[in-house]
Amino acid sequence: MEYGKNNLSKKRLIQLYEGMKRPRLIEEKMLSLLRQGKISKWFSGIGQEAISVGCTMALDEDEFVFPMHRNLGVFTSRNIPFDRLFAQWQGKAAGFTKGRDRSFHFGTLDYNVVGMISHLGPQLSLASGVALGHLLNKQKKVALAFTGEGGTSEGEFHEALNVAAVWNLPVIFAIENNGYGLSTPTSEQYKCEHLADRGIGYGIESKIIDGNNIVEVYESLTKIIKSIRKNPRPFLIEFKTFRRRGHEEASGTKYVPQELMDFWEKKDPIQNFENYLLEEGILSESKIEEIEKSIKAEIKAGLNIANSNEMVTSDIQAELNDVYASAPEISDIIPNNKSQVRYIDAITSGLDQAMQKYDDLVLMGQDIADYGGVFKITDGFTDKYGKGRVRNTPLCESAIIGISMGLSFLGIRSMVEMQFADFVTCGFNQIVNNLAKVNYRWGHSPNVVIRMPAGGGVAAGPFHSQCNEAWFTKVPGLKVVFPSTPEDAKGLLLASFEDPSPVLFFEHKALYRKLEGEMPEDYFTIPIGKAKVAKAGNSCSIITYGQAVHWATEYCEAENIDAEIIDLRSLQPLDYDAIAATVKKTNRVMLLHEDTMFGGIGAEIAAHITEHLFEHLDAPVIRIASLDTPIPFANTLEEIFLPIARMKEGIHKLLTY
Repeated sequence: MEYGKNNLSKKRLIQLYEGMKRPRLIEEKMLSLLRQGKISKWFSGIGQEAISVGCTMALDEDEFVFPMHRNLGVFTSRNIPFDRLFAQWQGKAAGFTKGRDRSFHFGTLDYNVVGMISHLGPQLSLASGVALGHLLNKQKKVALAFTGEGGTSEGEFHEALNVAAVWNLPVIFAIENNGYGLSTPTSEQYKCEHLADRGIGYGIESKIIDGNNIVEVYESLTKIIKSIRKNPRPFLIEFKTFRRRGHEEASGTKYVPQELMDFWEKKDPIQNFENYLLEEGILSESKIEEIEKSIKAEIKAGLNIANSNEMVTSDIQAELNDVYASAPEISDIIPNNKSQVRYIDAITSGLDQAMQKYDDLVLMGQDIADYGGVFKITDGFTDKYGKGRVRNTPLCESAIIGISMGLSFLGIRSMVEMQFADFVTCGFNQIVNNLAKVNYRWGHSPNVVIRMPAGGGVAAGPFHSQCNEAWFTKVPGLKVVFPSTPEDAKGLLLASFEDPSPVLFFEHKALYRKLEGEMPEDYFTIPIGKAKVAKAGNSCSIITYGQAVHWATEYCEAENIDAEIIDLRSLQPLDYDAIAATVKKTNRVMLLHEDTMFGGIGAEIAAHITEHLFEHLDAPVIRIASLDTPIPFANTLEEIFLPIARMKEGIHKLLTY
């Protein structure tokens, strides 16, 4: 391996050598502990140390890096204490995830490192979010994310590159092309000769680097990083290397030809560099022994501390408490200076006042800038706040949600508008596996609001009319709200921006310009998780939310039915106290929602009432919902689909039981 005439000092060359030796010696120890059953799993990066170490040492310590499960050198180069790393791998409380996640599936903002989730691709968008934050803050900083050649087949890889290119984000996408995705060779993973060539299609500069040459890695990255700091833009790097052990230790390497193993063993980044340093007189055999002895002593000391730590313990309440970030007290005082506004205007007012209160709040969504969004909710916002904070996005829902999470690492709030709630499927993974789980996994609270225009009654058909809120109420870590009035829409939206946890904010499209009501002009909040009595009554209880509140209210008032109508407003968390109070008051309950019947939130509430409030019931709990079909387009079919007629029948059935 050639190291050429490099411009590195003797001190830096030794630092690079020591940087690679640390992860190698830790790995050798961990493999021994794995065989002894003292750790449960290991993903080896032996032979790939030059990439992790060279990249991380080229970055400033306050620049974010997003490693994968073979990038131990990232963690050691950031000087994370060995005992905490060992405790993490042992599943102990002194680690970074309280025993809730394994190996390198964690982040630590103290060291500006954010580890992977098993879906591989999403971290590229997270790094893009950090890069966007640096751009908005006018910081000359770079973010770097790793992925493997297998991860480049995922849609998020392409979305992240596309958005980063369009927005000129200062981010480096580093592909470790190590030959195999588990057992799948590169010939079955992609057709192009070099993955770096994909940069051309996105208008991104790219470079191929020998991933086993620490000097080439470090010098190339140093040059690229300096250039990006000066002229912000994305950069794609393909590191050619090889995975010399199994995907994880249990999977083995029988599928790899021995001659390939032998070839890459000769290209070992540490042994080759060590030979070079010896030949140049930069290191001596005694100095090498001294370095190894020192690192092994660090490892032993770290293990002694980790081994002395107690195994993680917890209880039910402690586990539940960490699902959400600790939220500040939200004021429930409603100002009196109210005016009559439309539902849609309340949402605009809430967004406007949030933008004023949080001067770094970023709004992102398709067509929301100059066009003002398909519903014109953000019309005029670019003139008022600029295109930096009100951003049109490509049709890359997953990448944009990931970018919103990346912004949160810098403490920047963001809102993502799904043009229609139906389109959220394209960003499902980022929501349910990243945003929802991160506080429980390693204690980060991503302050992200996702607006979801939902609902039928507008003859928009199967792809623009769904009420899909129940999908997300099942996911621990997400908060879900669905206001039915202008006042609640504004108050809950502003509360969503104050809440540190991710909030899915559903708003009914059919109410946008149809519904008017009073709304305070001043800034105010309505606490998430609190239902309200929309109509007092005694004969029965109708527990509902969204547009269905108005169906029930209009029918009961027209027919003079003395029903109590509870507007849940928040679907996760639910207001179980309000549910209990109305059940005990009327003893007859209907659960009504526009979402389809099977698996809807009505089923969960019905189960709760049956289990906890059965003795207060004078009739079976009735559920009324839309048909278990996709929502149709034609008005006549939509009338059959929606539950309005069945609601009327259900109320009479409930009252006459």
